[in-house]
Amino acid sequence: MTELYVGLMSGTSLVGVDGVLADFTAPGPDLLRVVAHAHRPFPPALAAELLALNSAGGAGELHRAALAGNALARGYAEVVEAVLAASGTPRDQVRAIGAHGQTVRHRPREFDGTGYTLQLNSPALLAELCGIDVVADLRSRDLAAGGQGAPLAPAFHRAMFGRTGESVAVLNLGGIGNLTALRADGSTIGFDCGPGNALLDHWCRLHTGRAYDDGGSWAASGRVIEPLLERLRAEPYFTLPPPKSTGRDLFNPDWLQARLAASDPGAAPVDVQATLAELSAAACAADVQAHAAGARVLLVCGGGAFNGDLMRRLAARLPGIDVMCTDRRGLPADQVEACAFAWLARAFVRRECASVPSVTGATGARVLGALYPAG
Repeated sequence: MTELYVGLMSGTSLVGVDGVLADFTAPGPDLLRVVAHAHRPFPPALAAELLALNSAGGAGELHRAALAGNALARGYAEVVEAVLAASGTPRDQVRAIGAHGQTVRHRPREFDGTGYTLQLNSPALLAELCGIDVVADLRSRDLAAGGQGAPLAPAFHRAMFGRTGESVAVLNLGGIGNLTALRADGSTIGFDCGPGNALLDHWCRLHTGRAYDDGGSWAASGRVIEPLLERLRAEPYFTLPPPKSTGRDLFNPDWLQARLAASDPGAAPVDVQATLAELSAAACAADVQAHAAGARVLLVCGGGAFNGDLMRRLAARLPGIDVMCTDRRGLPADQVEACAFAWLARAFVRRECASVPSVTGATGARVLGALYPAG
């Protein structure tokens, strides 16, 4: 049976879709080989709609969410076709597509004790468009078992980057920053640290019109406003013990504006950008120090790995730890999360538990996902 899987990732940064065609029969010690990778940016209207749907309420919300899910599936299908074309792979050679969807609400354990997590997607449409089995709905089984349903990647990080007898930390710097601590004793923990790029991108878009601060050059030209940084870091989420997960439900423009208004409403925008970069670095570094003791390497993936200013701020707060992109351990930083969803699809097909109770707080490990057959 084929061991080719497609993994798709569209994160909270709302930049677009990354897709990989991953071969899990690669010879040698490596877990997988990336046969092809493709990226497609979100059309501006879809990105704006997904961002709007992450806010509570709104007229015609259910209608708009359904149509956005369809548009997302069509975008996913384009990426699938791109990796198949780039590699010359017939679709009948691909065992399954791992399609996580786009998280628009994440409120685990709230309200009724179980809470909910909502990912926009149309996996049936994706299966119809691609003619390939689709594995989706990857969070809800863990949530039903009392877990956070997030983060999903730590089990993959262990399989991909774990080393016997060595402590390694993996930091995904997407819209939200999440940390995986792979401890030398074989145990794994992981959780969301707080904002990664989401607030940085929002502030950059608001004041420069650019989608993001390329390389962090704008933030690097500003100065950190210490009273504002202190107020931002006073957010109770940062001191909650894991397991924990978060998203734009908490770290959103309203959250930022309330703290800016109370601290320094007349601050220069460039200085606020510098302060937000320092917030992301400070929150992630503090969690590395608190929960990844003994790690001498921090592997960074996600869009933030390409932000030189953010990487420098991280390194400055983590003396004695080698802060590097995952490229140096064999997997490019912009492919890690998509590979994780290919791996999760494979785990579902093999009916292997892919959740980590020490990460999510669930009562036990579970098989994650639901199948949408091609035919």
